[in-house]
Amino acid sequence: MTADLTNPIFTDETKAREYLESVRWPDGPFCPHCGEAENVKRLHGKSHRPGLHQCNSCRQHFTVTVGTLYERSHIPLHKWLLATHLMASSKKGISAHQLHRMLGITYKSAWFMAHRIREAMKDENPGPLGGEGKVVEADETYIGPKRYRLKNGKGWKPIKGHSGKWKVLTLVERNGKARSVKIEKLNTATIWQVATRVADRKSTLITDELRMRLLGIAPWATTSPATARSTTPRASTPAAPSTPTRSRAISRSSNAACAASTSTAASSTYSAI
Repeated sequence: MTADLTNPIFTDETKAREYLESVRWPDGPFCPHCGEAENVKRLHGKSHRPGLHQCNSCRQHFTVTVGTLYERSHIPLHKWLLATHLMASSKKGISAHQLHRMLGITYKSAWFMAHRIREAMKDENPGPLGGEGKVVEADETYIGPKRYRLKNGKGWKPIKGHSGKWKVLTLVERNGKARSVKIEKLNTATIWQVATRVADRKSTLITDELRMRLLGIAPWATTSPATARSTTPRASTPAAPSTPTRSRAISRSSNAACAASTSTAASSTYSAI
């Protein structure tokens, strides 16, 4: 997606309000308090702020921002739209410090805007990932800061291992959504509970080393092709059978003859006794 930052809706508050009205009210304004759509009028005059409407049924005033994440904010609406556009179109996300620099607002306001926009993006009733004929990929990771300890004469050295870090399991539907879950223990039982709760059992679950933990209890878990190529040992070409030389054949026949004579002598001795 191309971010056209020169669009007037990102620089002019009136254009931003008109754009939001066209998106939210394509068939005309309606009251967010009682739902009235017919008995609504726009208020004009210097004593009223731009974009103010009045519902003659419930006698309430409202604008297009009522009931949205932009409600009751002193930050101009065009900056809200720009922040929303940047957070939705940035491939790897955007930090509050970056919003603070680009929008020309304080870091506190940028932090507040980023949290409110992310909260509005949250899916209240998420359905299971995948489905019949779809592929869900799963992997786990550790998230957290590095820990250091003081070694005698060597200064501060990082502590190896994953102790003190958060364990996160992420499931991604191909060409779809992703869902990350913080787990307490990275074991078979916990991973199986999360996988069956987040993903549809009719999906094809593809993992890497995680398959070793799901093997035996998740028949729908398979190994990714890339990992399968890297972990599957190569089939060795069977060597051609070698023809024994004459000396080896002679030695084998002589050994067999000696064994046969020894066996005959032993049997005759046993019968004589």
